[in-house]
Amino acid sequence: MPNPPAIPPSLRQAMAELGPRWGTSVQAHVRQMVLGFSEVLRDAPKLATVTRDIPYGGDPRQCLDVFQPLGPAAARRPVLMFVHGGAFVEGEKDRTAEIYSNVLWYFARHGIIGVNVEFRLAPAHPYPSGTQDIAAAVAWVRAHADELGADPGRIFLMGHSAGGTHAAHYAYDARFHPLEGHGLAGLVVVSGRVRAENSAENPNASRVEAYYGTSPATMEDGSPVNHVTAQALPTMIAVAEYENPLIDVHCVELLAALTRVRRRAPRFVWMAGHNHTSIVAHFNTAEDDLGRQILAFMERPS
Repeated sequence: MPNPPAIPPSLRQAMAELGPRWGTSVQAHVRQMVLGFSEVLRDAPKLATVTRDIPYGGDPRQCLDVFQPLGPAAARRPVLMFVHGGAFVEGEKDRTAEIYSNVLWYFARHGIIGVNVEFRLAPAHPYPSGTQDIAAAVAWVRAHADELGADPGRIFLMGHSAGGTHAAHYAYDARFHPLEGHGLAGLVVVSGRVRAENSAENPNASRVEAYYGTSPATMEDGSPVNHVTAQALPTMIAVAEYENPLIDVHCVELLAALTRVRRRAPRFVWMAGHNHTSIVAHFNTAEDDLGRQILAFMERPS
């Protein structure tokens, strides 16, 4: 098996320089990280059979990619569904040829079926379209579990940034579940916008408004943290040292809410030196601390 590439010193230096000023120019810094990691990931191992752009709904963006691990499996495999970010109004499951497929390549080489989920965007598709799309994608995976060789009892949902919003809102808000329940074994929130708000501190406030509108009541209704109950599914939370402003604050709010109602803290990871983009862009490089934490969570969700 080829070795995953190391993050080069030049990219580490860029992460160190951008980190403390990440929030001053979020979109430019995101682009810089995406380009830098895309270059590194060109040499990353890609050990899976990939079927791309499978529709799960009628809109062109309601599609997904399936990453099937190579080789026979002794038993049905677990599934990791990944939902990308983009501040509700942009983003692609294939942001580049490498990102965000790198997340699914990583899990596929660990024997996990990867599903890269696309969803509709604001302003053409406002709240709650993203949540509805996640519901439809989860339903598709469950309906096709047999042909995928997937274990329907081990389907995990992972979302980053706005994708974390949609994933967590679906997972916690029973209004969007089918009668048999959410159908998930666990949720991984990576730098997710789990509270919708349009404060002056939020450089993406206008993008939040594009999805939710300006009604405080709608934002409260669509904030995943407001739907946490004692019956919440097993959840893991990860944040970067350098986040888009307030995302780490609200993720810690989610941590506190889950701890309060479940009476014990969920798995929580703080990624030193990383920023809002590198926290997912680094998957399938030689640095796999976060990946190993997620694998451990999937093995024993709690």
